[in-house]
Amino acid sequence: MIIGLDIGTSSAKAVAFDYEGNILSQHSVPYPILNPSEGWYEQDPEIVYAACIEAVRYVMISLRQSRAELPKPVCISVSSAMHGLIAVDSAGQPLSNCIIWADRRSENIAVALEASEVGRLLYQQTGTPIHPMSLLCKLMWIKSNDQKLFAQSHKFIGIKEFLFYRLFGVYIVDHSIASATGLFDIHHLTWSDQALSLAGISEEQLASPVPVDYILNMPSREIAALMHIPEDTPFVIGGSDGCLANLGVGAISPGVASVTVGTSGAIRVASSQANQEKKQRLFTYLLRPNEYIIGGAVNNGGVLRNWFRDNFLCEFTQMEADGDPSASLNALVDSVVPGAEGLIFLPYLTGERAPHWNSNAKGVYFGIQLHHGRAHFARAMMEGMLFAIYSVGIALEENTGPIHTIFASGGLARSSLLVQMLADIFNKPVFTKNTVESSAWGAALIGLEALGIQGGEPTIKNKQTEGKQDTEHCYKPSAENHAVYIKNFQKFEHLYHILEGDF
Repeated sequence: MIIGLDIGTSSAKAVAFDYEGNILSQHSVPYPILNPSEGWYEQDPEIVYAACIEAVRYVMISLRQSRAELPKPVCISVSSAMHGLIAVDSAGQPLSNCIIWADRRSENIAVALEASEVGRLLYQQTGTPIHPMSLLCKLMWIKSNDQKLFAQSHKFIGIKEFLFYRLFGVYIVDHSIASATGLFDIHHLTWSDQALSLAGISEEQLASPVPVDYILNMPSREIAALMHIPEDTPFVIGGSDGCLANLGVGAISPGVASVTVGTSGAIRVASSQANQEKKQRLFTYLLRPNEYIIGGAVNNGGVLRNWFRDNFLCEFTQMEADGDPSASLNALVDSVVPGAEGLIFLPYLTGERAPHWNSNAKGVYFGIQLHHGRAHFARAMMEGMLFAIYSVGIALEENTGPIHTIFASGGLARSSLLVQMLADIFNKPVFTKNTVESSAWGAALIGLEALGIQGGEPTIKNKQTEGKQDTEHCYKPSAENHAVYIKNFQKFEHLYHILEGDF
């Protein structure tokens, strides 16, 4: 048995797998996103840390209750969301909340830096687009706007570094998470001197970069007891949730893309070379040496569903308190034909990352007529979310070549309606696997690799070479629906460019 621990935006999830990727037990512990000021998005690192401990503890207890003999985890391997920033003092105590990827307070700094030659060179060196999400821009903002915090800070770390410091007393960051900071030279695997100079910090104020298969053994009997795991249980540092999602679904060959939708969303492909495009639309994150994950993240994924359901389906939400909270929304969406009878939605409620990297972007409904009702608005909302991912997919194909296969994971993969919509919009087959917990399984695969254990999924390359797909479901696209969607998508793109200057 192996446990993948996935530290996400909305929850920490522990998943116990056997070596073939079958789920033995899983548990998710949610936590809130704080919004102390307009455009500021944070989380309490202590709450996230406690959620990680609780998620593992619950999984171990549930296994004990369901099995005559409790299996011991060979290791716990960790996946984490990217772009979080926590300032800590010399004792490792947080001086700030974790400023998460959605935060926009450094927007003006990012806009100015992106337009400069220095910004262009940093993008080529780090693979991270210049955007308020990056640690570089966040640090530059703190240096300019909160000098007291900047001066008091001993280290600047992310949420996974915070977890590992609490568990092991050392500051380490995996190459995958480091490659998403905007501070890391992905070609030489070192912190960038130029980025450090702009941020006004030294290399010593960041965690030490290590490979994704780096192992530490649990030294604390007390913490091990809290988690109900044996003392000396190995922990593998793992990687970022995006990179590990590709590994988890087997999207590691040319032309095979992974689409993940949780709170936000992303589409990614694997490559042996870093992306060098001049338009700076895509990120290049590191999984392992000479193995890059290229793609783009959109801000507005599941957050759109929650917004619509909470504000316009309140009565259904109450009725479904003990059931699937998305069932009524899916039924509403499915009651309207593809294309929502001409209603179009720009889904930028929290600004946008790829491919526009415009934190000022706003949400817009366009084409409203008398016959449009709540169901049309629901359908247009979901189509707009997938159009945003499709626009990133177009940029991806321009830079990395044609995509012929898509794997869907995350919350998106739990809805056959949405997966079919994705297949129709892209006009490509979309596959879902036995488990949608792709990031946790990707972390588990790294853990098995680190320990020299052969798991089920590393053979995916051979299966693809043989023309086989290790999948649970295949969704084939409808050419008729694709034609409708493309007509709306062209208007979708045109609307964004018309309104861009007015956001």
